[in-house]
Amino acid sequence: MANRADPEGGPWPRAGVLAVVWHGDRILLVRRRNAPQALHWGFPGGHLRPGEPLGEAAARELREETGIQAEPEAPFTALDVIERDEAGTLRHHFALVAVRLTYHAGSPVAADDAEAAGWFAPAALPTPLCTDVERLIAASRPA
Repeated sequence: MANRADPEGGPWPRAGVLAVVWHGDRILLVRRRNAPQALHWGFPGGHLRPGEPLGEAAARELREETGIQAEPEAPFTALDVIERDEAGTLRHHFALVAVRLTYHAGSPVAADDAEAAGWFAPAALPTPLCTDVERLIAASRPA
């Protein structure tokens, strides 16, 4: 679905989800193939379909990008991803809801718009990272 323009000519903000999954003391990350933040490491995720609950969207995006099966718990924070070009023109604006999921099964295999996928210890994260990854890791860490 294409971004519709707002009355001032820019793209509308788009709603999306991030799937945050721990397996023991490691967190699942994917290397993004597409904009925004292409070739950066972040959480599996993507657009929210009309009528789709946040948890279902996060579980679907997780399966599509990594093959991992997980049960959604609850959204725990939201963030903006806003990108502008050199002239300051808005390229992308995503409002993303981070959903924690409980791992059930599978080994990460990159698919869909993920270029690579894997489990990482917070002390040994790959680079470069997407915006707010470290903050979301800290906020989602198991007790």
